[in-house]
Amino acid sequence: MSTFFWVVLGVLAVIILWFVGGYNRFIRLITRTKEAWADIEVQMKRRYDLIPNLVNSVKGYATHEKTAFENVTKARAAAMGAQSMTDHAKSENMLTGALKSLFAVSEAYPDLKANQNFLHLQQELSDTENKIQAARRFYNGNVRDLNISVDSFPSNIIAGMFKFQKKEFFDIPDESPAQKPVEVRF
Repeated sequence: MSTFFWVVLGVLAVIILWFVGGYNRFIRLITRTKEAWADIEVQMKRRYDLIPNLVNSVKGYATHEKTAFENVTKARAAAMGAQSMTDHAKSENMLTGALKSLFAVSEAYPDLKANQNFLHLQQELSDTENKIQAARRFYNGNVRDLNISVDSFPSNIIAGMFKFQKKEFFDIPDESPAQKPVEVRF
């Protein structure tokens, strides 16, 4: 009787440890996913903060290019107000397209292309775009790991019990012009 008791107790201990380990793994995955999304938001905020300065630099030289300025402003506002992952992807596409048109406007103004402030802002924006891409890859990698755990047996048992759910990837659609880097030529 005592051997049977210890075997049952040992099996119960293994099962409990497995559940605790599995639960903690989900908590780590969810926390990493949230952290990765926060990294994306930090870089996007940096981008949003650079845009008004860039627009003002161009405005000083190209005052009659009102449409380009309005498009960038509208796209920035839409991107800042996006709530879902799909909204973020669409608004980021729109913003990238508007920025491309703004850079196209700058091509017509040689003095602007030589302005150190404009060049610095352009470099900062390019650097931020690269950081957003890296943060997006990090986020999507964490989402992938979480989604695999939610779907895989036996961890899907724990996911179902504690209602852990899959997350959306932060993808930019294939036909998007935003998948191409912002091209800046002088």
